[in-house]
Amino acid sequence: MTPALHELPILGVCGASGSGKTTLILQMVQLLRQKGLKVLVAKQSPKKLAVDRPGKDSERFFTAGADVWMQGSEETFARRHKVVEDDFYLELIALAAQYDVVLVEGYRQTICPMVWLLAAGEVTPPENDHLLACLAWDTDRPQAMETILADFLAQRWLRVPVLSCVLIGGKSSRMGQAKQLLWKDGQTWLTRTASCLANVSQQVVVAGAGEMGGCLLPRILDVPDCQGPLAGILAAMRWQPWATLMVCACDLPDMSIEALAWLLAQRTPGVRAVIPKIGTYHQPLFALYDFRMRQVFESMASRRIHRLSSIIGLDGVRVVSPPPELCGAWRNVNSPEML
Repeated sequence: MTPALHELPILGVCGASGSGKTTLILQMVQLLRQKGLKVLVAKQSPKKLAVDRPGKDSERFFTAGADVWMQGSEETFARRHKVVEDDFYLELIALAAQYDVVLVEGYRQTICPMVWLLAAGEVTPPENDHLLACLAWDTDRPQAMETILADFLAQRWLRVPVLSCVLIGGKSSRMGQAKQLLWKDGQTWLTRTASCLANVSQQVVVAGAGEMGGCLLPRILDVPDCQGPLAGILAAMRWQPWATLMVCACDLPDMSIEALAWLLAQRTPGVRAVIPKIGTYHQPLFALYDFRMRQVFESMASRRIHRLSSIIGLDGVRVVSPPPELCGAWRNVNSPEML
């Protein structure tokens, strides 16, 4: 389900002409970029836009009726005709799947959550149901806005629903039987894993073609023409594209609710994936993925790159070592000797 505008990190910086909107947004962009956040600035104006010089090919294409999309060596440019009244907000919601924060330079009719900037001589803002704060002309606006943004982004980041996905499948050749059907504490590993995950997420699903041994959890089909765990992870993200995805392999008999809670607590604005590291080994199969990672995974699948370790080092991918007392939860078992 597509989230509502007010559930996403989309914040308007609004005010009358001359109120200082552009200056404050520039300051906030620099601050947010220093924090490692990916920022989009959208401008909503009641006036007609002028974005290209007459005679340029892109202007001629647009005037003829085509939407224009251009990519150069250092930048991309898109220009589209307005189709419906709410098109601007639909675009913002779609773009929020790629950016950590969207700042909208707007005016009185802007309908997203907003901070209103009073111009010199203004005393009160216009009545607006979406107003979060009002900043006077002679206040320290950068400091006030930094505080507002910190609280706003933290709330929006934690508001995202959590979906858990248990990965099953594989030949289990070394174990000699399907690992998810092994037993511990009177439960199969699959059932035990799902039971733990249910404590920290709104829904638990199974991805993969392996046997489920009577488990009644919903199963999603792997993405066709995609290999390995990526096929299941991407399938879950396509099914629930606006969720934080908790991924857990089925061969972790010591996985615990405490480890899950620790992993979930690593969510913070700008962190798109949390990959635990135990010793020298990364653990992408017991990890956390923000919905903004879907674009990365879609790109990997289209280029036939299926190793999850490929995301290590990307912006927003955080590698962190769990506390020593929790590390056992990441112990995977592949053979009877290990068991």
